[in-house]
Amino acid sequence: MTRCVKSTDSAKGNTLYTGNREPLSPSAFIKLPIGAIKPGGWLRKQLELQIAGFHGHLGELSTFLKKDGNEWLDPFHGDHGWEEVPYWLKGYANAAYILEEPGMLKETQFWIDAVLGSQQPDGWFGPESNRTRNEGTADLWPNMIVQFCLQDYYEYSGDSRVVPFLTRYCQHLATIPDEKFLASYWNAMRGGDLLFSVYWLYNYTGDKWLLELAEKVHRRSARWDREMVDVHNVNIAQGFREPATWWMQSKHAADQMATYRNYDTVRELYGQVPGGMFGGDENCRPGYRDPRQAIETCGMVEQMLSNEILLRITGDPVWADRCEDVAFNSLPAALTADLKAIRYLTAPNLIQSDTGNKHPGYQNPGAELWLNPFAHRCCQHNWGHGWPYYAESLWAATPGNGLAALLYAESQVKAKVSDGTEVIITENTRYPFDETVTFTITTEKPVAFPLYLRVPSWCAKAELKLNGKNEYCEAQPLHYIVIEREWTNGDTLTLTLPMDIVLREWTGNHNSISVDRGPLTYSLRIKEKYVRNGGTDEWPAWEIFPGSDWNYGLAVTKDRLEKSFTVLTREWPENDMPFTQEGVPVKLKTTAKKILEWQQDDLGLVGLLPDSPVKSGQPEETVTLIPMGAARLRISSFPVIVEGPTAKQ
Repeated sequence: MTRCVKSTDSAKGNTLYTGNREPLSPSAFIKLPIGAIKPGGWLRKQLELQIAGFHGHLGELSTFLKKDGNEWLDPFHGDHGWEEVPYWLKGYANAAYILEEPGMLKETQFWIDAVLGSQQPDGWFGPESNRTRNEGTADLWPNMIVQFCLQDYYEYSGDSRVVPFLTRYCQHLATIPDEKFLASYWNAMRGGDLLFSVYWLYNYTGDKWLLELAEKVHRRSARWDREMVDVHNVNIAQGFREPATWWMQSKHAADQMATYRNYDTVRELYGQVPGGMFGGDENCRPGYRDPRQAIETCGMVEQMLSNEILLRITGDPVWADRCEDVAFNSLPAALTADLKAIRYLTAPNLIQSDTGNKHPGYQNPGAELWLNPFAHRCCQHNWGHGWPYYAESLWAATPGNGLAALLYAESQVKAKVSDGTEVIITENTRYPFDETVTFTITTEKPVAFPLYLRVPSWCAKAELKLNGKNEYCEAQPLHYIVIEREWTNGDTLTLTLPMDIVLREWTGNHNSISVDRGPLTYSLRIKEKYVRNGGTDEWPAWEIFPGSDWNYGLAVTKDRLEKSFTVLTREWPENDMPFTQEGVPVKLKTTAKKILEWQQDDLGLVGLLPDSPVKSGQPEETVTLIPMGAARLRISSFPVIVEGPTAKQ
């Protein structure tokens, strides 16, 4: 039987994997154990580049990870150790687990063992200095990151030390008086991370007192359930989901809706731009919403993680769309294509990536656009969890002991279904650059289970074939196709997600437009001139300058899109690196005109967008658009050229 559903029937539960225990709301989707999903294609390549790049070598490059005197290794006598070690370990360890790289697994175990050996009799762990860092109150923020690291480690290894360790730590948290609990800024803003970890532990132990601790965490966290309480970009990307996490216990619809409201509010005020993020070049600022405003790389990966968590909590496929938007259109451009250098900030419209100070155009002074493996402290260490967590979220277990393909990428999943029968599903695709996804079932015996396939919001006419024959289903955008049948070895499903070209109009941001094809947004191709500036021969730092004109408006209209754009495809890059100007397998050709008064400002930033529609007396030209994730310099929000007679400039 094939049908279309908005979400899973969470009341059915899953008897094979650990989801929410009563009285928490049943899990819509359940995270599979780390190692169950093996990514392939471009996604595996990103992980391999991450290992070969600076993140896999931060132990050698970062002063914050020096082992001598590190408080995470010597809690009482060390002299450095705050969030950097946990940030780095979260991505480093998960990349190691997925790729099973022996050297990285050994290094990961070294740090995990140090953390597990640091616990004090009262349950506290980690740097002793963090106990009183904030005017005599405990700084719990670094430990929140470590809790994620330990949860991931347990899911990968099953190490029997982890659950008792986290239980003792949570017992310690329960003894801290309310007035001293989550008492400082970072702790309160990011309390949702701790709340998520308390529920994770409860689901493994069933200890009821953990629900009381969860209520305390919610009570003392910043009140994201009431309004968007902060303007720091990373706090927003993490904190906005806290009410929906709390909803699992409260079961009040208003709590879940508060997370949706937070998301909508920040996008309405500061996110009228493509790429899934918003303008928060440190903090969101009234009056600074142009697409030249940037976002931290930290903000990108935290937003992806929030979207992945919310997808599992709510079952709403919109969070998968939002995750892909960031993953495909923002994150790749925040680093060099070889993942050997990173910049602090990236914007939808960015025409020069240099060492110049962009303040006050950007809030913070400094060289925040410098692609440098030795700089940008928080993002340098934290960005690495983006691709590993994404890979771990491709598939999920479902109620009814089934499986779901949530984020499409070449991969293989090995998981238990139905009565515990183990199946393997191999996913072949070059999504998001191609619209076809093929699934092949491997099973030793026939087995019945539901298989969910997500239909993205942009796909109006999804098509499905089962073993080569059309399988009718009135598939709707932002729904799931669920196929419930007895599967046999060799069964194949082919899902086609037709990708049309559409224009997104940003009426709240100069009436600009963006060009989408499926989940990819397209940017003007600007020639990029890389200039070495700093670093070392092995780990160079770079500036990028434009080698071609960028100040174009698009001369296209919505009712003639099929004539306004030409889709050009080429062979898949042999190196599996499609997020480069040389490797992109899909480009668009369209018509545009230069806008002469739109120029670079004195800071080196792209000038503010002119209000559309714009008259231009310049000749019409054919320009090339490439996926914005492959464009380190880019114009992704375009002015619209007015039709009819043009004015001279």
